[in-house]
Amino acid sequence: MPFLMAGDPDLKTSSEIMLKLEEKGADIIELGIPYSDPLADGPVIQLAASRALSGGTTPSGVFNMLSALKEKLSIPVIIFTYSNLLFNRGMECFCDEAAQAGAAGLVIPDLPIDEAEKLSPIAEARGLDLVLLVAPTTPEERMKRISMSSKGFTYLVSVTGVTGERSVLQERVGCLVKQIKECCTTPVAVGFGISDPKHVRQVRSWGADGAIVGSALVKRIFNSKPGHEVDEAGDFCLELREATG
Repeated sequence: MPFLMAGDPDLKTSSEIMLKLEEKGADIIELGIPYSDPLADGPVIQLAASRALSGGTTPSGVFNMLSALKEKLSIPVIIFTYSNLLFNRGMECFCDEAAQAGAAGLVIPDLPIDEAEKLSPIAEARGLDLVLLVAPTTPEERMKRISMSSKGFTYLVSVTGVTGERSVLQERVGCLVKQIKECCTTPVAVGFGISDPKHVRQVRSWGADGAIVGSALVKRIFNSKPGHEVDEAGDFCLELREATG
């Protein structure tokens, strides 16, 4: 599951990258709406959000781009955003826009579980899965509550901290995957720190159902030569896909 920051470098390129990611084997795309204070994100995605905002990317622009892909893109797209944008537009309004644009779900990393339980039925009524996050520091009982409330899949954060590339994944994440699977039937996808094919293979060996790759892809896109962003994203996606066996 590749993560892409909408509008970095521009929405037209983002649209083309999404189509290329599907072509090269992505199962789901996590699409970030740029936000000025992305507290869960490390420097790579923070800078991507800043570039997108500087380029004039707005939530409405992202929804319009996604809507234009309805007849071209067949894999699900999960919107990643922050609660301030959600509350600013209103839960119902935001979910209406996301659903009408063709999104399949939402990930809102700074949304408390109590608020998530209010949002979930609103999202579900519009055909959207509200995906919730579990961290290594989440107490066991709270982990069960979150996992059982999460729709679509449970997003397991592999590190304590923000998004970003890591050289080594912590072995305890494998135990957390097993623990979540024992308390609910929802698929588990691991994110934060998944940077290369080796990590994808490791996550798969732990029994996870998905691997979410964000910062490493965003960096590859940014570092590519102008005009080569789409192919660079596609090549990296194919490397990751092949690691799933």
